[in-house]
Amino acid sequence: MWRVVPALLALMVAAPIFSVLWSLTDLSGDTWQHLAQTVLPTYVANTLLLMMLVGIMTFCLGVGAAWIIVSFRFPGDRILSWALVLPLAMPGYIIAYVYTDLLEFAGPVQTMLREMMGWQARDYTFPPIRSLGGAALMLSLVLYPYVYLLARTAFQRQSVALVEATRVLGVTPTRAFLRVALPCARPAIAGGVALALMETIADYGVADYFGVSTLTAGIFRTWLSMGEPVAAAQIAAILFLFAGGLIVFERMNRRGNVANPLGRDVAAARQPLAGLKAWGAMIACGVPVLLGFIVPAYVLAVYALTIGDPLLGARFVFFALNSLWVAGIAALVATLCALVLAYAGRRERGQSNNILIRLATLGYALPGAMVAIGVLAIAGALDQKIAIFMRDTLGMKPQLLLTGTVLGLLFAYVVRFLTASFNSVQAGLEKIHTTLDDAARMLGAASGRVVTRVHLPLLRGPLLAGFLLVFIDVMKELPATLLLRPFNFETLATRTYRLASDERLAEASTSALLIVALGLIPTIMLSISIARAALRRKG
Repeated sequence: MWRVVPALLALMVAAPIFSVLWSLTDLSGDTWQHLAQTVLPTYVANTLLLMMLVGIMTFCLGVGAAWIIVSFRFPGDRILSWALVLPLAMPGYIIAYVYTDLLEFAGPVQTMLREMMGWQARDYTFPPIRSLGGAALMLSLVLYPYVYLLARTAFQRQSVALVEATRVLGVTPTRAFLRVALPCARPAIAGGVALALMETIADYGVADYFGVSTLTAGIFRTWLSMGEPVAAAQIAAILFLFAGGLIVFERMNRRGNVANPLGRDVAAARQPLAGLKAWGAMIACGVPVLLGFIVPAYVLAVYALTIGDPLLGARFVFFALNSLWVAGIAALVATLCALVLAYAGRRERGQSNNILIRLATLGYALPGAMVAIGVLAIAGALDQKIAIFMRDTLGMKPQLLLTGTVLGLLFAYVVRFLTASFNSVQAGLEKIHTTLDDAARMLGAASGRVVTRVHLPLLRGPLLAGFLLVFIDVMKELPATLLLRPFNFETLATRTYRLASDERLAEASTSALLIVALGLIPTIMLSISIARAALRRKG
């Protein structure tokens, strides 16, 4: 059983991947040839350039803030240590809508500049927000917490002996950071950057709104505008190669010294800062929080309170309920699958089982658009078989059972976000010593009873955390929802996207603010868990 179940779940995740990759077996179509000769090089170049810019920005913001928080004491450092995580609750497409409204020609920022300086339209040049650089900045403001969290944890775990050795040798703090702390934290930082880049290639809302032709945007244009699903699947297959490259990059950077070679696992004392240095640290850590969370949250709150969604009431509750129930069901199914996978890994530790579990948890590295394309291909093939059976065998009128239904949407959500729940459940299960399992079996308890009477009571926290992580990810997911949702099925994410795309940000603010508010739940939980871990380590 514990080998069959991971195999079935691995097949479930792998099926959309293989269906997309299968499209690369035939590249002789006229549409593909046309795309390859015209827009595909632009899609690839823009995607690579966007990844490069986001990688540089998230590295600078995340690593810089983490080193300052871990190494120095200054006014407000405790608040900023957890506030730096808050932008993680802000979806990229929402922050793009807000800053476009603020910084465009008719927005309040440029209007105020013209009034103060007496300028006309031709008297000054303002950097365009709707550009590839603007898209990279928007994504970096909400994705740098991935790098910050992992870099901060890595810096905190570095032994005090490393710092003492650099001081004895007379090395300056900057040189010690570049020559000692940064190389030791390289695996963790590379993992954070890889996570940020995975989210970058999966993004559709920012790229579409800013008119940046990336591979993900190309999938939508090829499918919806050109009506070419096969060519869209082929672009999705290329997108998978980008995601696979990031996975290999992250795995390779885990090799080497991932822990301190010294035994004194005590964090170094933080140096107090005063004067201009303290102000500099406050600004360096405060600006990402201000731009990545406080400003967009304030703008959305003002719009929601003054204008808001015109359908606020029964219709808006209907949108919210759609989001809540699909997110709840997907999170529940994903958490149950994660529990089975984690327990299977505990019972069967063979190499084949580990490979199956790794394959079953590959979905989080896959862009939502690619998962949606794969699910559509599978659902279409199954619906065709079912329709033939219903017509020829049962004499019934064929109907679509999977394509364009909530069932297909839920399947895509589980494939995409199973990893988030699995990581939480597996971490909790690893803390339960196997001697408890052995004791329960010696008392005659079967496997099912061991799970229900021993493991589940001890896994309440990790199970809840895994459920909430998937729940919030589903609430924010846009590409898969746009491609797979049933006709006339509106969620908070699609409602926000549709209104903001029509330049109606004030009306989209209500649904956007609700998405952000829900996203704060796992973000705050994550900050609390990190703070508790740090306190336990100090103790």
